[in-house]
Amino acid sequence: MPSFDLTSRPWLPVQLTSGEPAVLSLRDVFARAHEVRRLAGDLATQDFALTRLLLAIVHDALDGPRSVAAWAGLWADSRPFTVVDGYLLRHRERFDLLHPRTPFFQTPGLRTASGEVFSLNRIVADVPNGAPFFTTRLPGAERLSFAEAARWVVHAQAYDTSGIKSGVVGDPRAKGGRAYPQGVAWAGNLGAVLVEGDTLRETLLLNLVADDDQPATGAEDRPAWRRPPTAPGAADDLAARPAGPCDLYTWQSRRLLLHADADGVHGVVLTYGDPLAARNMQHVEPMTAWRRSRAQEKKLGLPLVYLPREHDPARAAWRSLEALITPAGPDTTRRGEPAGGLRPGVVDWIARLRGERILPRDRRIRLRTFGVVYGTQQSVIDEVTGDAVSLAVPLLDDDQALARTAVDAIADADRAVLALGDLVLDLARAAGSASESGTYAARDAAYAALDGPYRLWLDAIGEGGDPRCLRAAWQHTVRYIVGRLADEVLEAAGEAAWRGRVVSRAQGETWLNADLADLWFRARLHRALVTASDATANATATVPAPREPASDVAVGPRAASGSRKAPV
Repeated sequence: MPSFDLTSRPWLPVQLTSGEPAVLSLRDVFARAHEVRRLAGDLATQDFALTRLLLAIVHDALDGPRSVAAWAGLWADSRPFTVVDGYLLRHRERFDLLHPRTPFFQTPGLRTASGEVFSLNRIVADVPNGAPFFTTRLPGAERLSFAEAARWVVHAQAYDTSGIKSGVVGDPRAKGGRAYPQGVAWAGNLGAVLVEGDTLRETLLLNLVADDDQPATGAEDRPAWRRPPTAPGAADDLAARPAGPCDLYTWQSRRLLLHADADGVHGVVLTYGDPLAARNMQHVEPMTAWRRSRAQEKKLGLPLVYLPREHDPARAAWRSLEALITPAGPDTTRRGEPAGGLRPGVVDWIARLRGERILPRDRRIRLRTFGVVYGTQQSVIDEVTGDAVSLAVPLLDDDQALARTAVDAIADADRAVLALGDLVLDLARAAGSASESGTYAARDAAYAALDGPYRLWLDAIGEGGDPRCLRAAWQHTVRYIVGRLADEVLEAAGEAAWRGRVVSRAQGETWLNADLADLWFRARLHRALVTASDATANATATVPAPREPASDVAVGPRAASGSRKAPV
């Protein structure tokens, strides 16, 4: 039988700090963590699943860290993972992908009643369902190298789809050779968040939450390779699990078995494993934000239910910043009630490190987000999302002044984009059209134009920044960018829009043409950005200034109504 030892054989694709790609073994990736910039797997979600595997190894090898003080010692150590090498050597047999009795993250002897072996498409998530022309694997994943198969096994345990699967011998849940839907694998429920440092060493440490910050961590917290090999069907000790991060990060959501020969992997058997409900897991799962679900409270008869807050694929990460950085507090809509949402536990952890002055004042981090959009009753993967937003640790301070400024700046952008969309709609009405398609396109273009400037503005915020000046500077940027886009929309308006027509409004009928639509837009934009209207001119010095406009682009409000005559 072939063997593939993950502790010594290269299988983890990485990007080095030099920018060069490399493929490392588990032992090498820890030994060279200070030289590695980041993991660089086949998909963003694969990076997340592999990072959690590495975190489980570190947690278990260190048996902690138990406290902030213990963590601070690791942060100060240039080689904090030296203990991991001996740990991997002790457990190397359980890290053999093809071991006949304990194959890594698999169930030995797993089979269907007919003995059928299935295509590797069942675990390879970058084969688009129903769209075979948008992949380099046409017509599918017929064979995989051992290294690639190992990565997809880890990914399947984290992100596998739901739907009807093959029933296997020995699974009491199987009926008529089928295993019926039991939900997606654990990480597929999450709007995943990872704190990223400058190197893999920093990334692992920044996400290595101490035990005293995770009250749900129990004495039985062990990773999958320190538990008996899984068997068909669900484990019989799930009531007391997950026992902590090691258990959760290596949760065996699926039962699977690779079929291989000396040249690689050519098939797989895959079915359901250990189920895990997503509700009220905020004390165990630190890598997602949470939202309160009153609908689930009513349905289940529970006083409080939190569910993972999934990422909206239509929104960039910065537009959802409030859920990532705002700490829990009483629900402002119902005074005294529990918070309507909770930020990720890893963000709380970084805030604690900042509060105890372990992280330096000028420290910056990147919050990387990962998500999967499932389709057709969660039986296929429609989309994989990944994004990142860079910010200074002072935004997580207890007084929240800078965090509120960052969140308010997003609201400024939303109002300005809404005003631009209304302008497009008014121009369409002036031309006699009832279509709103141009409105959506204009809003998308505006958010795309604001994306880079907001990220630069956010990254420039540091300790001691004046919230009012920072916000005024951002609003000046928004006024310039959205105003420029409005100019382009007006220039493209047709003759019918400039001539205008009578339209009905709540106040009665009025003659609407492009000039009046422009005037309404400028008024809306002014109301949306009132701080910028009152701010001093030198406020823009606190952040990078926007690029100078081209000589033929107007800046600021257009001239008063009548600046362009309607065609005769």
